[in-house]
Order: sequence, then C-alpha cells, then structure tokens
Amino acid sequence: MAFTGDERPSLTVLYDGACPLCRREISVYRGLGPLSPDTPVCFTDVSEVGSPLPAGTTRDGLLARFHVQSPDGRLLSGAQAFLALWAALPGWRWLARLGRLPGMAWMMEQVYCLFLRCRPQLQRLARRFDRPGAHPQTTGTFREK
Repeated sequence: MAFTGDERPSLTVLYDGACPLCRREISVYRGLGPLSPDTPVCFTDVSEVGSPLPAGTTRDGLLARFHVQSPDGRLLSGAQAFLALWAALPGWRWLARLGRLPGMAWMMEQVYCLFLRCRPQLQRLARRFDRPGAHPQTTGTFREK
C-alpha cells in the first residue's frame, strides 16, 4: 500500500471483515472519527480477495491476527497494533497510555493470544446473532482502502 501527499493516513487498519467479532469492533472504531482531520485512519478488509496487502505479507497471516500499518510502512501486530490504533482515536487514548506503562503491552499481548485461542468459538457464537445477509454498518468518516 503506497500513500502519497495528503492521502497518507496516520494508520491503515487491516481487519478481517469476514469475522463477526472484527466487524463489530471496527464499526465502533469507525464511529469515533480520527483525532484530527489531517490524520485519517484507513481501513482495509483483508478478507476481500481484491484488497491490496502490504509487501511481504500473506492474506492468511493478516487474517490470523489484528494488524495496523504505520505511515512509514511498519506493520504492527496484536497488542502493539491495538495500542497504535487506540492512540489515534478519541476516547481510547487513555487505554493506549496505560498500555505504554512498563509490562502492560506484554500483558496485553498475552491476553490477546488467549483470545485468539477462543476466537473460533466466539465467532460461531457471534454468527448466531448476525441477521442473514446483513452486516453491522461499517461506514463512517474514515476512508476504506
């Protein structure tokens, strides 16, 4: 993904749009808007076959964990990705600051790894609440890549 000039986002969120848990969470983030209009956050549903992927990644690898890509191309994963996203969103910055305390990011990563083990069961449960043919609204003030 290459961004130039004014199009360059502060972050690109790479999410699994086929996951009902991920869709719901991303919908919440999109409803917040970026901290400032000159630093938008972009969202890319990597479950869509036509979605561009960052160099050196695979779709399966991106679908396995939460990722964000920084403007300089760095790919962050798991707890570090959440911390970067939360730092860019109003109402979530306190959690990002908390995660920057010594040992907190490590602890958050351990909890995230536990969540990943339970994710398939939680996805099955969440799918029971999806209406056929409907997905939670995922449009908002952010740009879709």
